[in-house]
Order: sequence, then C-alpha cells, then structure tokens
Amino acid sequence: MALNRRVAAALVAFCFAFSALPAAATPDTLKRSIENLTQWPGDIILAPVTSTLSIYNNLRDIDDSLGVRIAYPLPGWIWNTMVNVGAGVLRGLTGVLELIPGLVLLFTEADMDPLFDPADENEALVDFENGIYDIKFGVDYTTAG
Repeated sequence: MALNRRVAAALVAFCFAFSALPAAATPDTLKRSIENLTQWPGDIILAPVTSTLSIYNNLRDIDDSLGVRIAYPLPGWIWNTMVNVGAGVLRGLTGVLELIPGLVLLFTEADMDPLFDPADENEALVDFENGIYDIKFGVDYTTAG
C-alpha cells in the first residue's frame, strides 16, 4: 500500500516536472551551445582552407606593394591558420560554457548573449540555416563579419 502511494507520488511529480512549458520559452542559448559543441571540429579541420581564401581575398582587394604581395602570403597563411584553429577551440569551449545556462534558460523567457560572437557573425565555408539546427563551420575568424 505504501509502495503504491510512493509510485503515485513519483508519477505526479514526474508529470508536473515535464508538463508543457509556456510558449514564450526560448531554446536559443541551448541551440547555440549544441551547434558550437558539434561544429567546432569543422572550423579546425577547414582552417587551412579558410586561411587560404582569406589571404587570396586580401591580396586581391587590398592595394599593397609588390614586396608585401610577395612576402606576406606564407607567414600570413601560417598566422591565419593558427588564429582560425585557436578560435575554433574557443568556439568549442563556449559551447561547453553555454550548455548549463542553456538548459536552465530553456524553462524561462530569458536568453543569454553569445559568449563568442564571431561564430555567429563571420562568414563560413559551410553555412546552412534552417532554424532548428543551423549548420555553420569553416568560419573565417580573421575577417570581420
């Protein structure tokens, strides 16, 4: 008899805990966290390609002297690749840091501002937004968004 009451109480508590949430609750922070946690490796893998395109665009669009055009590409590519790899790691770290707040904020109307804006704002080699799970990796962290 006491066991049945405990089971009934646990069932009622479960129903209240997982009942429908208000329509105003937003999953944006949790969504961004999951996207960052799953897509940061793509930023790192594509860093050499992203850096190559960035260097090419800079050489094409900026009027530098011939000496700079000859001397800049190799050290610039190495530097940009390192920056893109480091920023990709930071994207993964911010995904970890936003996970718990994202779970907490899922039940409220509040949202948290991104900890690492460039992942959202800068151009990427792969960028497909569908509203549920946006695919964006190969982000160019060396060019302003």
